[in-house]
Amino acid sequence: MAITPLKNDRFLRALRREPVDHTPVWLMRQAGRYLPEYRETRKRAGSFLAMAKNPEIACEVTLQPLARFPLDAAILFSDILTIPDAMGLELYFVEGEGPKFRHPVRDAAAIAKLAVPDMETELRYVMDAVRVIRRELDGKVPLIGFSGSPWTLACYMVEGGGSKDYARIKAMAHNDPKALHALLSVNTDAVIAYLSAQRAAGAQALQVFDTWGGVLSPAMYREFSLPYLTRIARELPRGEGSERTPLILFGKGNATHLETLADSGAEGVGVDWLVELGEAARRTGGKVALQGNLDPATLYGSPDAIRTEVRRALDSYRDGNNGSRDGHVFNLGHGMSPDMNPDHVAALVDEVHAYSAR
Repeated sequence: MAITPLKNDRFLRALRREPVDHTPVWLMRQAGRYLPEYRETRKRAGSFLAMAKNPEIACEVTLQPLARFPLDAAILFSDILTIPDAMGLELYFVEGEGPKFRHPVRDAAAIAKLAVPDMETELRYVMDAVRVIRRELDGKVPLIGFSGSPWTLACYMVEGGGSKDYARIKAMAHNDPKALHALLSVNTDAVIAYLSAQRAAGAQALQVFDTWGGVLSPAMYREFSLPYLTRIARELPRGEGSERTPLILFGKGNATHLETLADSGAEGVGVDWLVELGEAARRTGGKVALQGNLDPATLYGSPDAIRTEVRRALDSYRDGNNGSRDGHVFNLGHGMSPDMNPDHVAALVDEVHAYSAR
């Protein structure tokens, strides 16, 4: 692939904690059902999986929000459950219920049969999508690749889908921790291979979504999530110096563990909206860039209310970071919802850029 110089590298520079002309912004689930053009593409494709497994359509959807908003990064359109699907669990979606697996793993024998998928065969559609998106971006902004965390993947793999109480996987944690650690270990191997392959295909930054880390008690998080996130941060090959591919660790409910996450070896830590950015900045002490952390529900407010909350978040980070805005990537504290107004997203993005201008 011919390398096109980046026209906008604010996002990467912010992750290196270098000065930028304004705080970069991208949004989790920025390509999604809140956009009418996304809904049209999904209708044409027939299903979410049909879009995600077609590299040209995945590219089309990835680029849709960039055509509307001056975002500072694109994120691959895919799903966190591609790895267990490729392991043979057979991912499918039920309208109104979300993702499900036909073959969940619920004992040591089933876990022992799991293996790391081959990234250029079983998951080639993901790597092809990365390659197509990089080509079509043509250096406009960086492309983010991503994966679910080992713990979050395990939640879906054991529960068989989403859950309100995570009873099955928590029972496994108490009754057969050896089996759960075996599952988390193979998931970690797969995540490292998956992110490495995305990087080789052209991803310029990488994010791990520990979406369900917050359902664990602090002690269980330290046993069943944190060590595997740290392994990814320390073992994932990312290059050196200015050519290093930054890694962001994001988790819902991760405020208790910010100091340890900052010591993990990752370049960035994403935080949800339940901790003030200023507090997060003080506690991490400039060891990592921070990403976040506007409450997604703010987008249900008026444009004026959104602008007020954007300024509040930006000021909180600056005040906790010794008066500097460096080392901050603006984002939501979790993903967007399908019923949000694109005009409100535009107000958010514009206010981040205008208010943070150096």
